[in-house]
Amino acid sequence: MGSVRVRVKLTNEIDERLAGRGLLNPSLVRVCEIEALVDTGAARLVLPVDVVRALGIRIQGQQLATYADGRQEVLGLTEVLIVEVLGFVSLQPALVVTGTEVLIGQAVLEELDLLVDCKRQRLVVHTANPEEPL
Repeated sequence: MGSVRVRVKLTNEIDERLAGRGLLNPSLVRVCEIEALVDTGAARLVLPVDVVRALGIRIQGQQLATYADGRQEVLGLTEVLIVEVLGFVSLQPALVVTGTEVLIGQAVLEELDLLVDCKRQRLVVHTANPEEPL
C-alpha cells in the first residue's frame, strides 16, 4: 500500500482571532500551507518543530506518545491551531517532533469525517452530505 498525501493549511488560531477583531493586520496572520502525510496509525496531528516555530504556536503541555515499534516518548503538545483539509476546518492541538514530516492523524480525520481511499491513495469525504461533516 502506498502513502496518502494531502495539502493542508495550518493557521495560528490566536492570530486569526486577533485579525478578526481588528487587533492584528490580516497580512500578519501566520499561515503555513504544506503537504502532509495521512497517517491512520497516528492519533493526533503531528508537526515538526520548524513548522511550530514558523506559525508562532506555543507548546502548552506534554503528552506521552507511543510509536508503532513500542517506543515511548514525551512530546510537546501545542495550543490549538486551525487545520484546513479539503476545504474543511478543524481546531486541533498538535504533538511536536523533530524531523520534517507533517502527519494528519485520526483526530483530524474523525472530526472532518474523512476516510482514506487506499486504492486511489487519496482522502474522501465519508458523509452522505459532503458539504458538511457530521
